[in-house]
Amino acid sequence: MFELIFAIVIGLYFIQSLIFIIGIQKTFPKIDTNKLPSASVIVACRNEENYILRCLSALNELEYPEGKLEIIIVDDNSTDRTGVIIDEFIADKPLFRKIITKKEIGKLKGKTNALANAVEIANGEIILTTDADCAVSKNWAKTIVSYYQKDVAVVNGFTSQETKDYFTGMQNLDFLYLLTVSSGTINLKKPLSCMGNNMSYRKSVYTEVGGYESIPFSVTEDFNLLMAIHELKKYKIIYPFDNEGMVVSKPCKSIVELYNQKKRWAVGGLKAPLVGFVVVGTGFLTHTMILLSPFFFSSSAFILIFFKLLIDFQLLYFVTKKLRNEKSMKYFFQFQLYYLLYVIMLPISVLLSQKVVWKGREY
Repeated sequence: MFELIFAIVIGLYFIQSLIFIIGIQKTFPKIDTNKLPSASVIVACRNEENYILRCLSALNELEYPEGKLEIIIVDDNSTDRTGVIIDEFIADKPLFRKIITKKEIGKLKGKTNALANAVEIANGEIILTTDADCAVSKNWAKTIVSYYQKDVAVVNGFTSQETKDYFTGMQNLDFLYLLTVSSGTINLKKPLSCMGNNMSYRKSVYTEVGGYESIPFSVTEDFNLLMAIHELKKYKIIYPFDNEGMVVSKPCKSIVELYNQKKRWAVGGLKAPLVGFVVVGTGFLTHTMILLSPFFFSSSAFILIFFKLLIDFQLLYFVTKKLRNEKSMKYFFQFQLYYLLYVIMLPISVLLSQKVVWKGREY
């Protein structure tokens, strides 16, 4: 009986993975570089003195039609040297503007309020967001914006993480796996998640939904905005599988930081549609069956575990190869162990407590 249930669960897991791959491979038309609309890049940062210079340096290398790009850096009341570093870097660079979060818009808090302040003054038709711990490629802005056909309201991009050891390597593979799920489901018109460190949207559509102040507060503000636009049922939301639109982020430095990041995402994901809970539930059941298999050990269970590993390996190899990140695959087995533990433990943790610690603030 155990083997039969296990086989059914693995079958569902396989079908789910196949759907993600089908969705991620959807292609979308692009517009010519000379027809790109104006764009505003926004980075909201708080206490990022260790990373902000790397972020600013990468943004300074962006290639975009002259006179059509601005970069707004929001210092969200940092208590370290973040603000000083920004001031020194942008002093002779007219493309950049810095603002400090002083006004509370509606009942917004933290990063969401910082972003709302920036969008309010942005001049670009397209808003692009990334994070202070990210470095964009020089083609990032023009690649993402090139997907803005007239009926497109949101374009998301892929993010990888700097990789140098097993701890950072497993995080990178986890990032790419989660973004494959996001891309696959968004492109099949069933959005489940997105990541604000590589997200963009039309300012006019942002205004149409009433901005962040009209959306219920969430620790995952990017997901809430995505769903608000999706619920309009008027525009396309797309997630191209394009390595030219990549950004590279810094991984978490400790288990505690990683746990807090995962819990924040999980708490924000509680507002996901039913299909999101189906995806999470399938993953939870699959990994629970793997943990239980030693107590019901048989050759059939061993084959099913091997098949599950093969499914994940094929999916991640396909994604990393396309994104020129194949070297991360050497951390595949570390990722699998990490994935096994957190897919089971995280839902339990969220059920016990929904308190989130983020950037020194509690939500």
